[in-house]
Amino acid sequence: MTPRVVAFIFARGGSKGLPGKNLCPLAGKPLLAHAVDVAKAVPGIARVVVSTDDPAIAEAARAAGAEVPFLRPAELASDTAPEWLAWQHAIRALRETGDPVDVFLSLPATSPLRRPVDVACCLDTLADGDADMVITVREAERNPYFNMVRKEKDGSVRLAVEGVYHRRQDAPPIFDITTVAYAARADFILSANRIFDGRVRAVVIPRGRALDIDDALDLAIGEALYGRIDDTPAPYPL
Repeated sequence: MTPRVVAFIFARGGSKGLPGKNLCPLAGKPLLAHAVDVAKAVPGIARVVVSTDDPAIAEAARAAGAEVPFLRPAELASDTAPEWLAWQHAIRALRETGDPVDVFLSLPATSPLRRPVDVACCLDTLADGDADMVITVREAERNPYFNMVRKEKDGSVRLAVEGVYHRRQDAPPIFDITTVAYAARADFILSANRIFDGRVRAVVIPRGRALDIDDALDLAIGEALYGRIDDTPAPYPL
C-alpha cells in the first residue's frame, strides 16, 4: 500500500523578527500561499493542511486552497513552544478523524523560493531509504574548521573548531540546515522528541532556492530573487 503523505504548513500568528510574517506579501501573494502552491504541485501529496492559532491566517490558507481542519492550541503557538509539539499535535488531530497520515511533510512558509522538485526529492529520499527523517541543507558559506571563530574569556578569538587544515579546500564540507522541507515517518515524529533522535538524511538544495525569510531584509532579498532563479540545478541526496 502506498504511504499516505500529508503536507503541513505551520504558521502561527506571532512573529518578532517580522510581524505578520506568514501573511507578508511576496511577488503579489502571501508567503503562506507560496507554500500551499508548491505543496499542491507535488505528486503524491494527499492533503495540504495549515496548522495555525490565528483566524486571519486560517482564512488566508483556505483562500489559497489549503485545509484548516483544526486551530492550534495557544500553548503550542507561543514564542517558547517547540514546533515539534505542534507537529505531534497536527498528526494526532488528523488521525483522530480517521486520516492515517503515514508520511509527515512540513513546508515552512518562510521558504518561498523552493520548487516542487526540491520537495519531491525529499519524499523520494525518505521512501527509498531507511531514514526516519529527511531534512534539507545547502552548502555553507563559512566553515568552522577554517574561517569561523569563537570568542575566548580573555577577549581573544580562536577558530570555532580547532584542526590541522591550512586550506579551505581541505576542511570537511559543512552544510546549513534550510527550511525548504522536512519529510518524516509520522510514527517517528510521535515517538521522538527532536529531529536527531532518529536516523536523518539530507537533500542538498541549490543556494538560490534555499532562502529562509526571518526579517525584513530576507523578505527584500526574496522579492528581488523571485522569478529570477535558474531552475537548472537539481536537488540531490547528500
